[in-house]
Amino acid sequence: MSEHQTLLQDIQQAIRNVPDFPKPGIQFKDITPVLADARLFAGCVDLITHGIKPGDVDFVVGIDARGFIFAAAVALKLKAGFVPVRKKGKLPYSTHEESYDLEYGSNTVAIHTDAVHQGSRVLLVDDLLATGGTAAAAVQLVGRLGADIVGVSFVIELAFLKGRAKLPGLPISALVTY
Repeated sequence: MSEHQTLLQDIQQAIRNVPDFPKPGIQFKDITPVLADARLFAGCVDLITHGIKPGDVDFVVGIDARGFIFAAAVALKLKAGFVPVRKKGKLPYSTHEESYDLEYGSNTVAIHTDAVHQGSRVLLVDDLLATGGTAAAAVQLVGRLGADIVGVSFVIELAFLKGRAKLPGLPISALVTY
Protein backbone atom coordinates (compact mmCIF):
# COMPACT_ATOMS: atom_id res chain seq x y z
CA MET A 1 0.00 0.00 0.00
CA SER A 2 1.37 3.44 -0.94
CA GLU A 3 2.00 6.19 1.63
CA HIS A 4 -0.88 8.15 0.05
CA GLN A 5 -3.30 5.22 0.44
CA THR A 6 -2.12 4.58 4.01
CA LEU A 7 -2.71 8.23 4.91
CA LEU A 8 -6.23 8.19 3.42
CA GLN A 9 -7.01 4.96 5.29
CA ASP A 10 -5.71 6.45 8.55
CA ILE A 11 -7.84 9.59 8.04
CA GLN A 12 -10.93 7.48 7.39
CA GLN A 13 -10.29 5.34 10.46
CA ALA A 14 -9.86 8.44 12.64
CA ILE A 15 -13.22 9.94 11.63
CA ARG A 16 -15.63 9.18 14.44
CA ASN A 17 -19.26 8.33 13.74
CA VAL A 18 -21.68 9.87 16.26
CA PRO A 19 -25.22 8.48 15.92
CA ASP A 20 -28.27 10.71 16.40
CA PHE A 21 -26.38 14.02 16.38
CA PRO A 22 -27.54 16.75 16.04
CA LYS A 23 -30.93 15.05 15.55
CA PRO A 24 -32.20 11.48 15.72
CA GLY A 25 -31.37 9.54 12.56
CA ILE A 26 -28.33 11.66 11.62
CA GLN A 27 -24.97 9.88 11.59
CA PHE A 28 -22.58 12.76 12.35
CA LYS A 29 -19.03 12.44 11.02
CA ASP A 30 -16.74 13.90 13.70
CA ILE A 31 -13.42 15.19 12.34
CA THR A 32 -11.98 16.24 15.73
CA PRO A 33 -9.86 13.06 16.05
CA VAL A 34 -8.29 13.93 12.67
CA LEU A 35 -7.56 17.47 13.86
CA ALA A 36 -6.02 16.18 17.10
CA ASP A 37 -3.47 14.11 15.16
CA ALA A 38 -0.90 16.47 13.63
CA ARG A 39 0.08 13.94 10.95
CA LEU A 40 -3.50 13.41 9.85
CA PHE A 41 -4.40 17.11 9.91
CA ALA A 42 -1.29 18.02 7.90
CA GLY A 43 -2.04 15.07 5.61
CA CYS A 44 -5.52 16.43 4.89
CA VAL A 45 -4.05 19.80 3.94
CA ASP A 46 -1.42 18.15 1.75
CA LEU A 47 -4.02 15.99 0.01
CA ILE A 48 -6.43 18.89 -0.55
CA THR A 49 -3.64 20.96 -2.09
CA HIS A 50 -2.17 18.11 -4.16
CA GLY A 51 -1.66 19.38 -7.70
CA ILE A 52 -2.26 23.01 -6.71
CA LYS A 53 0.67 25.35 -6.25
CA PRO A 54 0.96 28.85 -4.80
CA GLY A 55 -0.33 31.29 -7.40
CA ASP A 56 -2.96 28.90 -8.80
CA VAL A 57 -5.67 30.38 -6.58
CA ASP A 58 -6.18 33.87 -5.20
CA PHE A 59 -8.53 32.94 -2.37
CA VAL A 60 -9.54 29.88 -0.40
CA VAL A 61 -13.15 30.17 0.73
CA GLY A 62 -14.05 28.18 3.83
CA ILE A 63 -17.57 27.37 4.96
CA ASP A 64 -18.73 27.95 8.55
CA ALA A 65 -17.58 26.45 10.79
CA ARG A 66 -15.49 23.30 10.47
CA GLY A 67 -14.57 24.21 6.91
CA PHE A 68 -12.69 27.23 8.32
CA ILE A 69 -10.17 24.92 9.98
CA PHE A 70 -9.11 23.21 6.77
CA ALA A 71 -9.57 26.24 4.48
CA ALA A 72 -7.36 28.50 6.59
CA ALA A 73 -4.56 25.92 6.62
CA VAL A 74 -4.95 25.36 2.87
CA ALA A 75 -4.84 29.13 2.24
CA LEU A 76 -1.60 29.44 4.20
CA LYS A 77 -0.01 26.58 2.27
CA LEU A 78 -1.10 28.07 -1.07
CA LYS A 79 -0.14 31.62 -0.06
CA ALA A 80 -3.69 32.70 -0.85
CA GLY A 81 -6.18 34.82 1.02
CA PHE A 82 -8.73 33.16 3.29
CA VAL A 83 -12.40 34.16 3.01
CA PRO A 84 -15.08 32.93 5.41
CA VAL A 85 -18.62 32.11 4.33
CA ARG A 86 -20.52 32.43 7.60
CA LYS A 87 -23.98 31.84 8.93
CA LYS A 88 -26.35 34.79 8.56
CA GLY A 89 -25.74 37.61 11.02
CA LYS A 90 -22.13 36.68 11.86
CA LEU A 91 -20.24 38.96 9.46
CA PRO A 92 -19.92 42.62 10.53
CA TYR A 93 -19.77 44.34 7.13
CA SER A 94 -22.08 44.54 4.12
CA THR A 95 -22.97 41.03 2.91
CA HIS A 96 -24.65 38.97 0.24
CA GLU A 97 -26.79 36.12 1.58
CA GLU A 98 -27.97 32.80 0.18
CA SER A 99 -30.47 30.40 1.77
CA TYR A 100 -30.38 26.63 1.30
CA ASP A 101 -31.75 23.35 2.59
CA LEU A 102 -29.58 20.79 4.33
CA GLU A 103 -30.14 17.21 5.43
CA TYR A 104 -31.86 18.25 8.69
CA GLY A 105 -33.29 21.76 8.12
CA SER A 106 -32.45 24.99 6.35
CA ASN A 107 -30.03 27.85 6.84
CA THR A 108 -28.65 31.04 5.32
CA VAL A 109 -24.99 31.85 4.71
CA ALA A 110 -23.32 35.14 3.91
CA ILE A 111 -20.14 36.57 2.43
CA HIS A 112 -18.78 40.10 2.63
CA THR A 113 -19.58 42.05 -0.54
CA ASP A 114 -15.87 42.83 -1.03
CA ALA A 115 -14.48 39.41 -0.04
CA VAL A 116 -13.30 38.35 -3.51
CA HIS A 117 -12.93 40.26 -6.74
CA GLN A 118 -14.12 39.95 -10.31
CA GLY A 119 -12.06 37.23 -11.98
CA SER A 120 -10.48 35.95 -8.75
CA ARG A 121 -9.63 32.26 -8.75
CA VAL A 122 -11.23 30.55 -5.75
CA LEU A 123 -10.82 27.15 -4.15
CA LEU A 124 -13.84 26.31 -1.99
CA VAL A 125 -13.07 24.07 1.00
CA ASP A 126 -15.36 22.44 3.54
CA ASP A 127 -15.14 19.45 5.83
CA LEU A 128 -18.23 17.63 4.52
CA LEU A 129 -20.33 17.30 1.39
CA ALA A 130 -23.76 15.92 2.25
CA THR A 131 -26.80 17.14 0.31
CA GLY A 132 -24.74 19.91 -1.30
CA GLY A 133 -26.95 22.79 -0.16
CA THR A 134 -24.30 24.63 1.83
CA ALA A 135 -21.63 24.26 -0.86
CA ALA A 136 -24.08 25.30 -3.61
CA ALA A 137 -25.02 28.40 -1.60
CA ALA A 138 -21.32 29.27 -1.17
CA VAL A 139 -20.75 28.78 -4.92
CA GLN A 140 -23.65 31.15 -5.63
CA LEU A 141 -22.22 33.77 -3.27
CA VAL A 142 -18.75 33.60 -4.81
CA GLY A 143 -20.27 33.75 -8.29
CA ARG A 144 -22.33 36.79 -7.34
CA LEU A 145 -19.02 38.58 -6.66
CA GLY A 146 -17.69 37.66 -10.11
CA ALA A 147 -15.03 35.20 -8.97
CA ASP A 148 -14.34 31.84 -10.59
CA ILE A 149 -14.48 28.59 -8.63
CA VAL A 150 -11.49 26.55 -9.79
CA GLY A 151 -12.14 23.65 -7.43
CA VAL A 152 -14.26 22.40 -4.55
CA SER A 153 -12.59 20.19 -1.95
CA PHE A 154 -14.04 18.25 0.95
CA VAL A 155 -12.50 16.04 3.59
CA ILE A 156 -15.62 13.82 3.65
CA GLU A 157 -18.34 13.11 1.10
CA LEU A 158 -21.57 11.31 1.92
CA ALA A 159 -22.08 10.10 -1.65
CA PHE A 160 -25.46 8.49 -0.94
CA LEU A 161 -26.91 12.01 -0.39
CA LYS A 162 -25.90 13.01 -3.96
CA GLY A 163 -24.55 16.46 -3.05
CA ARG A 164 -22.39 16.61 -6.18
CA ALA A 165 -25.56 17.03 -8.22
CA LYS A 166 -25.93 20.54 -6.77
CA LEU A 167 -22.44 21.48 -7.98
CA PRO A 168 -22.64 20.77 -11.73
CA GLY A 169 -19.62 21.49 -13.87
CA LEU A 170 -17.26 22.07 -10.94
CA PRO A 171 -14.15 20.02 -10.26
CA ILE A 172 -14.91 18.31 -6.93
CA SER A 173 -12.62 16.23 -4.76
CA ALA A 174 -13.17 14.43 -1.46
CA LEU A 175 -10.60 12.62 0.60
CA VAL A 176 -12.97 10.09 2.19
CA THR A 177 -16.26 8.92 0.71
CA TYR A 178 -19.03 7.08 2.53
